[in-house]
Amino acid sequence: MAENRECAQCGTSFVPRREHARFCSPRCRMAWNREHAGLAAAPAVAIDWSVTAMAESAGRLAATGGWDQSRLAAAVGEAVWWVTLVDATLVRYHSREYEKALADKAIHRRKTEEALEGLRYVRNQLGRGVGPAEFVRPAAGDDGSDDGTVSWIWNPLPEPQLTALAPAARQWEMSRYRAYQARLSGRDIARTFARCAEFLAQAASLVGASGTRPA
Repeated sequence: MAENRECAQCGTSFVPRREHARFCSPRCRMAWNREHAGLAAAPAVAIDWSVTAMAESAGRLAATGGWDQSRLAAAVGEAVWWVTLVDATLVRYHSREYEKALADKAIHRRKTEEALEGLRYVRNQLGRGVGPAEFVRPAAGDDGSDDGTVSWIWNPLPEPQLTALAPAARQWEMSRYRAYQARLSGRDIARTFARCAEFLAQAASLVGASGTRPA
């Protein structure tokens, strides 16, 4: 069974459909935003520079062919942090714009959502002391081209041991792990970050267009 949560607006118990869900309905979300306009808008102050930092960290991974694994792993850890930070901020405070961006026909919704969920799994594992090098490896048979470049991919991972977590927490983490295996494992690292960064930048641009930023 999924974990029940209490709606931050009306107090009703509900089953969250998303990891960061705080409200039982769009009506409650909008009511809370109206009542807490300053708090809801506050994260928007940092969105621009956060998105810029995210785009820069993701962009660096497009030119890592000549890097060694330790340097690449450090860059991946930084990019994971920025992407998941921006993602969580938009989901929590600007879910309407986030959903609108996902609905864009140019966005492959399922692939994008699974990629982001997979990156949340990486973030959580890094938070538990797993080194970023555990998540990356050269593509099969790629020992480097004549100019020394290597194609880097996400490393397939064994199923995590989650017995120490509560049932609801295990369910969330297994969902993230399955998304990692389905959408990241064996795939090009730079492309993963490019997809996620492009989507999040688009969602962030809608926040400014909606007029929700503070004056």
